[in-house]
Amino acid sequence: MSYALITGASSGMGRCYAHELSKRGYGIIAVSNRPEELYAVGEELRAQYGVAVVTIVADLARKDAAKELYAMCRSEGYDVEILVCNAGMLLFSTLIKTEPTKLNTIIDLHCTTTTLLCRYFGEDMKQRGRGRILVMSSATAWLPYPTVSHYSATKAYLKSFTFSLWYELHRHGVSVTAVFPGAVDTPFYNLSDRARRILRHLGVMLTAEQVARRGVRAMMRGQRRLIPGIFTKLVVAICAILPARLLDIVLRIGPIRRLLERV
Repeated sequence: MSYALITGASSGMGRCYAHELSKRGYGIIAVSNRPEELYAVGEELRAQYGVAVVTIVADLARKDAAKELYAMCRSEGYDVEILVCNAGMLLFSTLIKTEPTKLNTIIDLHCTTTTLLCRYFGEDMKQRGRGRILVMSSATAWLPYPTVSHYSATKAYLKSFTFSLWYELHRHGVSVTAVFPGAVDTPFYNLSDRARRILRHLGVMLTAEQVARRGVRAMMRGQRRLIPGIFTKLVVAICAILPARLLDIVLRIGPIRRLLERV
């Protein structure tokens, strides 16, 4: 049986990716550091789709996490045909006010573990001559983003890394897709239900199901990148030509300046 390995599969985007790939008949290797939610997702997938589900509780911010996860899959003989690198963490704070330990966690989770997972599983895929890798980046990878400078920088790394990996692997039958969502309706955002409904209605915020469905479709087509949603595409396009001086002027506006001073 071919498996799809999904990191951060216990909730939000990862859970939705697990559902989308289960619908397509893949066995699921669901990885997360939240055991109760992870086991619940596993039962959910088995009941709804009748697929094989392996749940692995792991702290993916640890230095050896990728190596240990790969070794476990190899020892159990799991044929990982799809790798979805989705695990992430978002922390709103300016760099100076962010605890160094949390900076280490974000960098290791987003950059180190993702890179090594692609290294280990990508080699197997290349040798087999087939496989698909999907990496969750962010629209913040395309623009300067005060209050999440550490987060957006790791997502910019993933953008460059994934684009480069595509050139290395696509000729060997391995597709590599980077997804750049804007605001997604997940627990990352502490908003009221009313605010969420308004933002979804305006197209400013997409549901996790929408992004996962479009992400899987893009991956299966072998697309190199996906920016889901018209609003997000527009923001990315504008920011690509926005002078840095203009952004600096905007950040000096009273309410915005005071907000930056608080976080």
